[in-house]
Parts: sequence; C-alpha cells; structure tokens
Amino acid sequence: MNTIDLNTEKLVTDLKRIIADSEELLRATADAVGEKAGVLRERLSETLASAKRRCHELETRTVDCAKAADQVVREHPYQSIGAAFGIGLLIGVLVTRK
Repeated sequence: MNTIDLNTEKLVTDLKRIIADSEELLRATADAVGEKAGVLRERLSETLASAKRRCHELETRTVDCAKAADQVVREHPYQSIGAAFGIGLLIGVLVTRK
C-alpha cells in the first residue's frame, strides 16, 4: 500500500469518526431547548449529511483508482517495473544530493 492509499484511508477513518462523534453530540443535545440550539442542530445535521456523501464519494473514487492502477500494471508489467525503478532512482539521487 502506498502513501497516498494510507493517507486516503486515514482521512476516511477520521471522517467516519467525526461523523459518529457529531451524531452522538446531536443525540446528547436533543433535550436542549431554544431557538439557537435548534438552528445549530439543524445546521450540524446538514453538515453531517454532506460529510457522509463526501466520505462515500471519496471511498468510491479511491476504489476506482486502485482498480484502474491494478489494471494498468497487469496490462504493462515491465513498463510499470521500469517506471517504478526510474522514479525510485530519481528520488534516491535527489535525497542523497548535498
């Protein structure tokens, strides 16, 4: 798994945790009265719905990109190995430069 996949997975996990915590907060403040509390709960509910949609879209896009990358590597294995070697060599040269 590469760095982008790990970062994406961490982002999705963090988004899911934020969504769960926000839903718990909504349930805990259900007894709160007042116009401001109602407005805030409504706004938080809308934001949660939007975050859920974005999280689902991000997961879907990530899976699609992983499948596409897998397909390209399977269709062109030697070119993929060559490209990976070249990029690794370039990074190694840049890192060891003074």
